[in-house]
Amino acid sequence: MSYVIDETLLDLRHVCKDFPTPGGQPRRVLDGVNLRLRNGEIIGLLGRSGSGKSTLLRIIAGLGAASSGDVVYRGAAVAGPADGVAMVFQSFALFPWLSVLQNVELGLEARGVPLRERRKRSLEAIDLIGLDGFESAYPKELSGGMRQRVGFARALVTRPTLLLLDEPFSALDVLTAETLRTDFLDLWSEGRMPIEAVLIVTHNIEEAVLMCDRVVVLASNPGRIVSELQVDLPHPRNRLDPSFRSVVETLYTRMTGSEGEPRRDAASAGAFPGTGIGMVLPPISTNLLSGLMEAIAAPPFRGRADLPVITRALQMPDILTIAETLQLLRLASLADGDIRLTDAGRHFVESGLEQRKTLFRQHLLAYVPLAAHVRRVLDDRPEHRAPTRRFQEELEDFMSEADAQRSLRAIVSWGRYAEAFAHDKVSDVFSLEDPA
Repeated sequence: MSYVIDETLLDLRHVCKDFPTPGGQPRRVLDGVNLRLRNGEIIGLLGRSGSGKSTLLRIIAGLGAASSGDVVYRGAAVAGPADGVAMVFQSFALFPWLSVLQNVELGLEARGVPLRERRKRSLEAIDLIGLDGFESAYPKELSGGMRQRVGFARALVTRPTLLLLDEPFSALDVLTAETLRTDFLDLWSEGRMPIEAVLIVTHNIEEAVLMCDRVVVLASNPGRIVSELQVDLPHPRNRLDPSFRSVVETLYTRMTGSEGEPRRDAASAGAFPGTGIGMVLPPISTNLLSGLMEAIAAPPFRGRADLPVITRALQMPDILTIAETLQLLRLASLADGDIRLTDAGRHFVESGLEQRKTLFRQHLLAYVPLAAHVRRVLDDRPEHRAPTRRFQEELEDFMSEADAQRSLRAIVSWGRYAEAFAHDKVSDVFSLEDPA
C-alpha cells in the first residue's frame, strides 16, 4: 500500500463491556481495552474463546455498545452502526433464497442506493473478489470458499474505510483458506480495494503473522490486551523464512508463557476464562487430544515438541487450543512455545483403550471443575439424573449462553469417552447410566 501511516482511524480508550447474568451480577467480558488503528494498517486480534474478540469487533462496528470507555472512529464517537465500517463474519451468513448478486446488493439497497448504481457497484465487487460469472448462482450452488468470497464482496461493495474480519477463514479447509488469504493480500497490496485499514480477529498465529502489521494478544476473563508485537516483514511473506518463523515463535512463547518466566497454572494464567466451573471449555474431541499426544510421543519429537514445528507437521492451525486442553487435563505442559507430555500423558500413549479411559476419567474429574461438579450432582441425586438446563443456567452466571453451550458440549464428549457419566441428547439429561 502507498498509505502514510499517520492518520488515526480508530481509537479505543479504556473500553469495558459487562453483560447481565441470571444471578444478577454483571459479568465483565472486556476490561480497559486501549487500541489505536492507523491508516494503512492491518492489525490482528489474537486470543482464545472467551477473550472477547468478537464482542470487541461488534462494539467497533456499532452493533453493540461499550459499558464504559470511548470508541472513536475518524474523530467521532461510535453510537450505532458506523458509516464507513464493514464486517465479514466467520459464518457466511448469506440469504439462501437470494442470488450472489442479490446478496451483495443488500447493503446498498438498505442505504437507498438507486438500482442502476447498486447493480453497477455490486458487479464490480463480485468481479474484484473473483466471482465473475457466478452472479446468478445461489449459495447452495457454491463451495465454502466461494460463499465467503460473497461475504467479502458484500462488505466491500459499500466502499468502507475500515474492514473488520471476524475469523473469516476459520470455517474453510486449509487450502481454500490459504487461497482466499493470498487473494485478499494481493488486492490489499495492489491498492485495489477501497479500504484503508483492516482489523482481523483470529486464533491462528501463522495467519496473524502472514497478514498483519501488528498483532495484539488478548487474555481472557475478562478480555484485556496483554501483549503487542510489530511485524516488520515485507509482503509477500514466506512461511519458511527464518524471520517469519522467529515472529511465529515469539507469539507462541507469549501465548504459552512469558520469556524467562515459569508457566503458571492454565486456569490462573488465563489459558481458559474464569476459574472453577467458570472455565470456558473448548469442545475438542478426544480423538484430537489422543492424536496430538501420540504425535508428540512419536519420533522425531519423543515427548517434547516445538509448537510451530508440530503445527506445520500436522497441518493443525488450532493446535494451541488442543494443547491447552491437554495442559488443563495435566496430560501435557506448555512453556515458552513448547509442549511436553507429562508422565501421565506418556502413560496414556503407552496404554490400551480401557487403561486410557480410566486415566482420562481420573484426570477429567480431578482437574476439570465442571466435570467434577456434574459428577457430584449426579452422585448426590437418588435417581442419578439431572437436566442439562440445570448446569446451563449455572454456567451463564460466569459466561455467555454460547460459551456455556460450548463448555457443556465439551463435558458431554469427554464424559462419554471417560465413562464418567452419560448424556441423552433426546431428553437432554445427564445420568450415571447409559441412556436406553
